Amino acid sequence: MPPPTTSAVSSAPHLAPWAGRVLVALFVAAVALPGLATAVGLGQETRGNEAETTGTSLMARAARFDTHFAFRDRFVQVQSWLRYRLLGVSPLATVWKGRDGWWFFASDGDVEATLNESRFTPAEFESWRVTLQHTADFLAARGIAHVFVIAPGKAEIHPEGLPAGLHPRPAPTRTDQLIDELRARSTVTVVDLRDGLLAARRGAEPLFHRTDTHWNDLGAAIGYRQVLGALAGRVPGLAPPVGPDGYVLTPVAADGGDLASMVGLHFSMAERELRLAPVTARRARILEPAGDARRFAVPRVVTVVDDPRLPRAVVYRDSFGSALVPFLAEHFQRMVTLWEYDVVPETIREEQPQVVIQQWVSRRLYNRAPYDAVAAEPAAMAEVAAYRAASSTAAARR
Repeated sequence: MPPPTTSAVSSAPHLAPWAGRVLVALFVAAVALPGLATAVGLGQETRGNEAETTGTSLMARAARFDTHFAFRDRFVQVQSWLRYRLLGVSPLATVWKGRDGWWFFASDGDVEATLNESRFTPAEFESWRVTLQHTADFLAARGIAHVFVIAPGKAEIHPEGLPAGLHPRPAPTRTDQLIDELRARSTVTVVDLRDGLLAARRGAEPLFHRTDTHWNDLGAAIGYRQVLGALAGRVPGLAPPVGPDGYVLTPVAADGGDLASMVGLHFSMAERELRLAPVTARRARILEPAGDARRFAVPRVVTVVDDPRLPRAVVYRDSFGSALVPFLAEHFQRMVTLWEYDVVPETIREEQPQVVIQQWVSRRLYNRAPYDAVAAEPAAMAEVAAYRAASSTAAARR
């Protein structure tokens, strides 16, 4: 084969020598800049857990470099944006990208709950029944009304948004099982919030945030009415819940919710928040914590209303209970809301409530067992035994 002609060689695309050197310099700078910035302490946006990144060992140094890497958050956001916008997939395995703008949590029991992967064993049933019965009897011995509330996850109320191809195991779910068991073999008052939410789902507006794990104000308001409805007639001075006409619905444009934050897209993913503002000004004020309560996403919240005729309450809850706080707080002269699941006798003695609300989200039924704090305390069990004996005597006389 003859050598290429001069015209063929000169027609091939090529960079000028100076342009090639600039390109190489830019590449080297792009690779070296984050490392150099990290070395001199610039742009360290993510600090991580200092307890895990202290020390001089190789592992500690590697962990410190990873969590203090310069511009790390920006790189993560760019990578997430590219995967989402160009490939159309979720940047994180623990967050599902659903249909029509819906996102779902895929960790901490939510996968098991969404797919209904397992059922309760007889031993698990008994643990739940005994624990909650001890709780209910301890509170009843003190004249305290108690409700056990199960809040559903987003997939239970809005399955239409789930990724295509998911096939949950047919009912019963663990929620179905537990509710049936408690209603058949205990005196615990169980509130299944699915009932009201599924009935209201036919409306034009969603009941959960599209880019957040949790329900919006519309969904929380429905749950609040069911909780107070279960307490109706059991607590002197407890006012009925405020109906839908007592609030004004205002859509507000906002950044993406917690799921958008998890995948690093909260600034580029909008959320249409549906906020409920009461027609009558709220009376409840926050006593604890001081300052910004961050939508009540804190371990302890104390609210008060200046009306001694109202009852007192202690609320045990998880993150779903945060949205219930402003609704419930209007009904109690003092309400202590704790980010805990299990009713602790010492807290009840300190607060002397007339109402105890114990709320769990359904996904926790798949990865957490209840702790029997009443059985762990002999004095509390003595009160339970005395109450049961008195109840048996009264029943025998009737």
